[in-house]
Amino acid sequence: MFTGIIEDVGSVEAIDRRANALVLTVHSTELTDLELGDSVAVNGPCLTVVEIDESAETFTVEVTPETYRRTNLRELQPGSPVNLESALQLNDGLDGHLVTGHIDGTGVVTDLRREEKARIYSIRPPEKLLPYLAEKGSVAVDGVSLTVVDVDRTFSVSITDYTEDETILTETGVGDEVNLEVDVIARYVERLAGESEGETDLMRKLEELNQ
Repeated sequence: MFTGIIEDVGSVEAIDRRANALVLTVHSTELTDLELGDSVAVNGPCLTVVEIDESAETFTVEVTPETYRRTNLRELQPGSPVNLESALQLNDGLDGHLVTGHIDGTGVVTDLRREEKARIYSIRPPEKLLPYLAEKGSVAVDGVSLTVVDVDRTFSVSITDYTEDETILTETGVGDEVNLEVDVIARYVERLAGESEGETDLMRKLEELNQ
C-alpha cells in the first residue's frame, strides 16, 4: 500500500525493452534504503525491486505485460523523470489516501488553467472509470494523491504549486497521458452494492416461483 505522497522525483537511467514488458533502472537520491523484493510505486504502478546498486544510487524494477498495457510506463525513455514512493509502513502517517499501486487505466489531460496559487487539471478518463470518481473524492494521478474538484465527461483536480513542483506534474501538459488509480473504497462499495442488488433480484424471482 501507498499514500500518494511522492518521496522523490527520480530519473530513468536505463530501459531494457522486451515484448510488451520492460526492465527499468531508476536513479534516486532519496530511496536509498531499499532492499530486494521491496515494492516501489513508479508513476503510480507498484513494482518490485529486483536489483540494487548502492554506489550508483539506482534500483531496477520489472514491468509486467499487464502493467505495460495499462500504464504510461511504456512511453518512458532514458532520462525521463518519474514519481517515486516506497511502500507504506504500519507506523507511517497516512497523509494522502490509501493507494494500492494497481493502475485502473490512463487518462488524457485536456485542459490546464491557473487559479491563484494552484493549477486546475482537467483529465478525460476511460468511460468505465467515471462511476468511481466523485466530487471531493480521491484519485491518484501518476501516483500523486489528489482530490477531485468536479466530474462530468472529464474530471478536474486542483494541484498546489508545491505539489506540482515536487512531482513530475510540473512537466505535464495538455495531451499528455497520465496513470489513474481510483479510490479503492469506491470499488468495494460498487461490489457490495452489486451483490446486494443481485441478492434482491434472486429473492424476487424465488418469491415469484412460490406464488
